[in-house]
Amino acid sequence: MTDDTAAVRRSMIASGQPVKDLAADPDRTWTTAQLQEEYSVVAFQAPFVVVRRKSDGQLGSLEFTHSPRVYFGWKAHE
Repeated sequence: MTDDTAAVRRSMIASGQPVKDLAADPDRTWTTAQLQEEYSVVAFQAPFVVVRRKSDGQLGSLEFTHSPRVYFGWKAHE
C-alpha cells in the first residue's frame, strides 16, 4: 500500500510546522496521559494521530509535536 501523504508529512516535521501550528492554535492541548484518558488511539501518521473520543465514539484526528509531546487541534471526521 502506498502512502500518498508520507512526503508531505515528513516535510511538515522537517520544517517545524507542527510547532508553528501549536503556537497558532488557541484551543485545548493534551499531554500523552490526558490523550489516553479521553481518546483511544487508532493510528499514528506523524505529525497526526487518528483517535476515537471515548465519551461519544466520535472519530477524529489531532496534530502533535514530538518534544515536548503535545497533542492539539482536534478535528472530527465526518
